[in-house]
Amino acid sequence: MFELKIIKCDYSHGFDPQCDDAVIAAAEDVAAGKLIVYPTETVYGIGADIYNEAAVKNLYVVKNRPFDMPLSVAVSDKAMLERVAVLNENADKLIKAFMPGPITIIIKKQPDVPDIVTSSSQKVGIRMPDNRFALELVRRTGPIVATSANLHSHPDAVNVDAAIADFGDSVDTYIDSGECTLGMPSTIVWLMDKEVEIIRQGAIPADKIREVLGC
Repeated sequence: MFELKIIKCDYSHGFDPQCDDAVIAAAEDVAAGKLIVYPTETVYGIGADIYNEAAVKNLYVVKNRPFDMPLSVAVSDKAMLERVAVLNENADKLIKAFMPGPITIIIKKQPDVPDIVTSSSQKVGIRMPDNRFALELVRRTGPIVATSANLHSHPDAVNVDAAIADFGDSVDTYIDSGECTLGMPSTIVWLMDKEVEIIRQGAIPADKIREVLGC
């Protein structure tokens, strides 16, 4: 096991040198194939480079998550999103209305996204967190795994202490920015051509999703 690092980062009044250092340290760990716990507006996430299949496999093991349960991917902007997924008209509407924000859209993946990330599905869940630290991190690292920082079937972590209680030193770096602002998971929307299914009701109500999509 690695010796875990807990780095505090309070960016409520903007990024200070401590937060810059935290982003750099977390990005370096992701590049080295390590696991990190990072804040989002919904719940804390556990992340790894999606293109490092050994790191993604380790994330599944550490989280005790079945390998047939696909992982979502965090991106920092629309350009990065299009490196990971293939947009359609409904996806574009949801991106314009709700991203960055507490929504995950499931759409067709790009061919180079490893099958281990999507459990061999040809679709991938995409998140663009409305959280400054997460966005700064992903801008530096490229796409990372976006799944909740808890053991499989345990409650979501809304603060870093909950994540540490579950993972301990099996995760290398924890970024502590206090309580998550929303404290509830993202709404998950499955899109295929003109079909729409709300897989999980989360922070964005289903009626707002349907209003934007006109369905």
